[in-house]
Amino acid sequence: MNERLLDQASQGKRLDANQLKELYYEAPLAALGAAADAVKRLNSGNRVFYNRNFHIEPTNICRYHCHFCSYRRDVGDPEAWDYSIEQMLEQVKIRSKSGATEVHIVGGVHPEHSLDFYIELIRQIHQLLPNVAIKAFTAIELAYMIKASGISLKMGLEKLIAAGMSAIPGGGAEIFNDEIRRKICGEKGSAEEWLEVHEMAHRLGLKTNATILYGHIESIDDRIDHLLRLRMLQDRTNGFSAFIPLKYRSRHNSMAQIGEVSIVEDMKMMAISRLALDNFPHIKAYWPMFGKTTAEIALGFGADDVDGTIDDSTKIYSMAGAEDQKPSITITEIEQMAAAHGYTAIERDTFYNEIIR
Repeated sequence: MNERLLDQASQGKRLDANQLKELYYEAPLAALGAAADAVKRLNSGNRVFYNRNFHIEPTNICRYHCHFCSYRRDVGDPEAWDYSIEQMLEQVKIRSKSGATEVHIVGGVHPEHSLDFYIELIRQIHQLLPNVAIKAFTAIELAYMIKASGISLKMGLEKLIAAGMSAIPGGGAEIFNDEIRRKICGEKGSAEEWLEVHEMAHRLGLKTNATILYGHIESIDDRIDHLLRLRMLQDRTNGFSAFIPLKYRSRHNSMAQIGEVSIVEDMKMMAISRLALDNFPHIKAYWPMFGKTTAEIALGFGADDVDGTIDDSTKIYSMAGAEDQKPSITITEIEQMAAAHGYTAIERDTFYNEIIR
């Protein structure tokens, strides 16, 4: 293994595709983790971030048929749901005293819900919780609802911002390689469309997150290409807050036969993400996807964020067989996860401002 390359990586130097590939294949796991942890410390010191949040998932009815998805259902399926605005507002009211600083809204791409429907949802949530950030809709959801409305992407985003939307999550990126994307989610919007939505959001002042779906039929080259395309956009806009590597989970979908990658692979992916994305301030170990134990390990491989308390309000990964079938975590558990690595858990808002209670 090239010790000089490991030293460059540990210092947060910009690495090209070949260097990242060499680290992925040749660096001992402990050394790779140490390099990523060093970069994490350059960015965040001894802090590990979390927030108090909850999710609203308006529907799991979706016009797309992604092969990796365990979440979508057809109209009429006994496991389908399609909440009205009133039903979603009730979910908000139930959690209005929870201390949450963020409402996270993602769901299926419903073939009939209009942009106006979602604008009204955002507007009413913002009226109920004016001091809570609304992080809403994947780029794929946004592209569909805005295009169907017949207005420009810029105008559609401006309408949602005016209603109270304050950030965009990172879902829907999956993998940017066109050939792999056609095989696993060929109906869904393209990589270029995903990147266009996020770039426009950044131009309008919105902070967004980014993701990758890894561990299915993609190659290491595909993963690195995905990371570097995100890095290029961040160079232009500086609008991404965090990157979240999302592991393919194999239960209850049409790709189940391929199984899942190991925890070793998860940690290599986490570390390479931290080393590749030198211009991303934060890398998130999303605990509802990994499970709490694996998320804690990931804090030693470059992650500096574990997401939030969630309060059993998301089904996306539980329906795919994730460890936590009723995802919820306490502040004490998060503090213990951070302390296991000698870190301090810091409560943040959506924009990574520290919250003192």
